[in-house]
Amino acid sequence: MERNLSVSNLREGVTMKLLTERYAHQIAGTLSCFDRLVITGTLPDICHKDALAKHLSGRGIRLFDYAKGFAEPLRDEIRANAQRLAQDAGVEIEYLRSAHGIRKENRVQEILAARPAAERNQPGQPGLVHVFAALEPCTAFKPWHDKASHKTYLRVTSGKCLHYYFYFIDPKYGLCYLRVPTWCPFRLQFYFNGHNRLATALDKAGIHYQLVDNAFVAIDDFDKAQKLGRARTSRRHHRAQTSAALRAAQLASPATCAS
Repeated sequence: MERNLSVSNLREGVTMKLLTERYAHQIAGTLSCFDRLVITGTLPDICHKDALAKHLSGRGIRLFDYAKGFAEPLRDEIRANAQRLAQDAGVEIEYLRSAHGIRKENRVQEILAARPAAERNQPGQPGLVHVFAALEPCTAFKPWHDKASHKTYLRVTSGKCLHYYFYFIDPKYGLCYLRVPTWCPFRLQFYFNGHNRLATALDKAGIHYQLVDNAFVAIDDFDKAQKLGRARTSRRHHRAQTSAALRAAQLASPATCAS
């Protein structure tokens, strides 16, 4: 005789246990916090084709002069500023043939490990660590004239442009990067690791821990660590993250942050 067993039938009389409950005798503690976070930023005045067309019109720039009269000067300014930042920090810009051919964080860790002993003893020392540059896909705009309607407007298209990755150490957020494209609409990407941020908070609180790769394998006080981790999910902390991203953007690409 055949019987149809539903999920509810199978669950009857079965007590489901969480992994943390099943292996409680082997777990020293649990922790919930942000891991890797990426914040993206756009400029409202030029982030979409209609806004950009209005912005160009306000500046007296014809749509067909968009590249030479607007995008190219900003591209050149970003490139010059990247060179200046790298020179001031004593680092070289490393040009990559493919952004996917190398794990950037591993490369940055190699650079940090190769620093003089005095600098290695201060791994959290703020400042620019390294700059990568790679040709990557990007959104772009193209001027277009419709012969039927006799209207000129911008069209969304795709292209490639040089992107800079500024890896730096922030006093609060640890190792971060800012990805800066060199072509309009200049959509920025700011990254930081929530585990590094929590590690900084644990250091300030005097709580000993062990961080291996990107995992906490030991923490002296899990309860206090969890409170610190939970505090960093508040709206105030979100505003602090956005503020840090804006500071980084203004440092690396003043052209894209100009009003």
